[in-house]
Amino acid sequence: MKGSIASALVAASTLASAQDTYSNPIMWLDLPDVDIFRQNDTFYYSASTMHYSPGAPVLRSYDLVNWEFIGHSVPELAFGGKYYLDGSGSAYNNGIWASSMRYRESNGLYYWYGCTDFQATQVFTAEDPAGPWTQHPAIPECYYDLGLLIDEDDTMYLAYGSYDIGVVQLSEDGLSSVRQEIVWPDNGRYLEGARFYNIDGRYYIWLTKPANEQHVLRADNPWGPYSEHSILEGIASPIPNSGTPHQGGIVDTPDGDWYYMGFLDAYPNGRIPVLAPLTWSDGWPNLVTDNNGGWGQSYPVPAIDTDKTVTPVGPFSDTFDGETLHPEWEWNHNPDNEAWSLGEGGLTLSTTTVTTNFNAARNTLTHRILGPKSSGTFRLNLGNMAAGDVAGVAIMRDESAYIGARKESDGSVTLINVNGIKMEESNGWQTVSEGEVADSTTGGLEGVASGEQDLWLRITADVTPNFNGPAGQNTAQLAYSTDGESFQQLGPDFDIHTRWQFFMSHRFGVFNFATESLGGSVVVKGFDLQLAQ
Repeated sequence: MKGSIASALVAASTLASAQDTYSNPIMWLDLPDVDIFRQNDTFYYSASTMHYSPGAPVLRSYDLVNWEFIGHSVPELAFGGKYYLDGSGSAYNNGIWASSMRYRESNGLYYWYGCTDFQATQVFTAEDPAGPWTQHPAIPECYYDLGLLIDEDDTMYLAYGSYDIGVVQLSEDGLSSVRQEIVWPDNGRYLEGARFYNIDGRYYIWLTKPANEQHVLRADNPWGPYSEHSILEGIASPIPNSGTPHQGGIVDTPDGDWYYMGFLDAYPNGRIPVLAPLTWSDGWPNLVTDNNGGWGQSYPVPAIDTDKTVTPVGPFSDTFDGETLHPEWEWNHNPDNEAWSLGEGGLTLSTTTVTTNFNAARNTLTHRILGPKSSGTFRLNLGNMAAGDVAGVAIMRDESAYIGARKESDGSVTLINVNGIKMEESNGWQTVSEGEVADSTTGGLEGVASGEQDLWLRITADVTPNFNGPAGQNTAQLAYSTDGESFQQLGPDFDIHTRWQFFMSHRFGVFNFATESLGGSVVVKGFDLQLAQ
């Protein structure tokens, strides 16, 4: 990226004269490993999604504060059978990690690069960042935590690595490497999360020392030699009970003001984005802090003259009557596309897996939980379930719970709360407990079983940041209704833990799987995401 820092030298006075402010976080959503760039008057944001599909969401903004989902750079995780839950294993915690996206003016294409499974670097391109995106043959080397630079002479580079930071020059078509070197050896300090920039003819590699430091390297050419400058080290967070902002990337406005979009560990809400202005001195960027030297909870809004707007993330409703799923939705692993469909009646989910293991069931559709506390309500019609089918709504991560209906052999349904579903890191994130029924009811569900009556299932989740805090402070309630107005909790509160090790945060999910044989289906008529008290 080519930019100018001249006008950023007066950023402090610009900030002082601004009238309106924005508050951190920019979004109360789990959108980690931020990459951000500007193309003309439009800002784009890319993030990690690991085992969720489609992967690498693309968000758009015109003012750096309000963002909307527009698509995904990786339409399918076509990286092996485990990404399809095909019986060969699962890909939990694999897939889309820190990656990078940029626009190449010479051919009008957007490029996305990311290393998968520590084996290869995937390449996708598109004419429109909203898609469709095209997958190319992978580069047969993992350029870990990479950052893409398309230089002013159109040469493409990747900065990458951990501990030792390298630079690779790509071929003219961007599909292979032609030269690579380690430009910053550092065996004693773990650095990662590279972002690569050309600013006023100097080259900058933006790096994090997770999870509480940010540093930048600078050189007069891509291959060095580089010198180092500290951006932040352990400063105060703008959000209580969360970690230090770090990683992410920097971007300039059309008028040349610079901003840093990082993220912070705010579990159980996940890794959520925060924005702060930068000033420049002697060719180095510096963070604008609050009066106490911390990352500010609020700053003046960027001085961007635009009349363009977005539909900002936040409360969200969907009736699933479009031709495609809204880009806020992602499947748990790749779906079986023959087993779901959209129509005027809603989203039809046919069973595609025979299992008793929720984590092994295909076609669970997920949505991020909106922090700091929100409810996700799904409206379902269960009239076409088959005996043994289980359909419902989950709060899901490495430890999960769900409220759902089990179709009995006599045609009735039993509403169940299943708690204690668990995967463990020591077991490669495989299921160690399928959970147990914590509560159940059969009363008043005759119309639900026949399909004459819909069933509303709601999970209310408190994901207020409590990173490394005491257990038991974050809980979720699982409830049901047969009229969409009066809800009754079923079973105990679900304890939402605050550990970071699974990386991706808890999500809402809707599912339908068989325990006996395939053939049944349910219709998801609607979803409503609202902030809760």
